[in-house]
Amino acid sequence: MGLPIMATLSLEGDLKAAIRNIPDYPKPGIMFRDITTLLGNARAFRRAVDELVQPWAGSKIDKVAGIEARGFILGGAVAHQVSAGFVPIRKKGKLPFKRVSIGYSLEYGIDEMEMHEDAVLKGERVILVDDLVATGGTAEAACKLLMQIGAEILAACFIIDLPELGGAEKIRTLGVPVRTLVSFEGH
Repeated sequence: MGLPIMATLSLEGDLKAAIRNIPDYPKPGIMFRDITTLLGNARAFRRAVDELVQPWAGSKIDKVAGIEARGFILGGAVAHQVSAGFVPIRKKGKLPFKRVSIGYSLEYGIDEMEMHEDAVLKGERVILVDDLVATGGTAEAACKLLMQIGAEILAACFIIDLPELGGAEKIRTLGVPVRTLVSFEGH
């Protein structure tokens, strides 16, 4: 089922090499993992999109949900690749039609995210996509939002995992498989 070890090492190395690391952004002590360089590298972008959903290739996928904003870029490409519809999960107040929403905790306070109430039908098979999972608060809320309207979440897929922050495990406790392509230590 999985990739051979050499292929996995090559994938992670290739993708890590395409990601720009910016120290002390947005604040001192944080190493920002900038995927815009990966997106601008046609080979790395294509490889990331292909690999994000590789375990579900050939499965019926009805929708790909992407979390604003980098999840829109990746999710749109993944949706095209698997011939599925795309669902934007946005910050509060950005969608024009009837919405379902969920509140979630941020480092300093609370925020809300929304999706159109008719974006996913009960029982549809959905893959959630974003660029990075850190503490998992945003992705956990997105999963709960999708579950609230009856979606069957096949997986939550991310290019980058920051495992020390525990976000991927938080999503797994919801019963959602997690797929990440590269891991970085620290924040």
